[in-house]
Amino acid sequence: MAWLKKTLVTIIVLIFVLTGIGFLLPSDYHVERKIMINAAAEDIYPNVVNLKAWPQWAVWFMRDPAMQVSFSGPDRAIGMQTAWLSETQGDGEMEITGLQHNRAMTYRLYFPEYEMGSTGEFTLESVEGGTLVTWSDSGDMGMNPVNRYMGLMMDGMIGPDFELGLENLKTVVENQS
Repeated sequence: MAWLKKTLVTIIVLIFVLTGIGFLLPSDYHVERKIMINAAAEDIYPNVVNLKAWPQWAVWFMRDPAMQVSFSGPDRAIGMQTAWLSETQGDGEMEITGLQHNRAMTYRLYFPEYEMGSTGEFTLESVEGGTLVTWSDSGDMGMNPVNRYMGLMMDGMIGPDFELGLENLKTVVENQS
């Protein structure tokens, strides 16, 4: 019986320690990946700003061909929105919030089932030999210590998807030329 009491006390102390540490973790995260594409920014930009083109290169659409996707708002403009339902990739919503023609696109991303959102951005920088494309995502995990632990894992969770998506974007764009 004494071992049970010690085990319970240890578990309770561990929960309090992990929770306390969780409050000390940063609440925000930032994930960023880059790729050099052998094409001009004006050849890349339409594939990024047109949310209807994302299924050709974004990883999540390829993982779930049965994903239900809808679009609303003005095409390739601030306010264009997409929403998706997927049993394997989760449900989400995305809206273009800012544009700089052939240079940048920002978006708001929201996952209703997790009540979690973030801000993403694509930047296109003309450099010798092509365009450097940067894809980033940033968010605030709030005060929940469990979410803050999850924030530590965001780079490992979505970074590889960004890398593969950028590789796919590179292939799509370079094969269009």
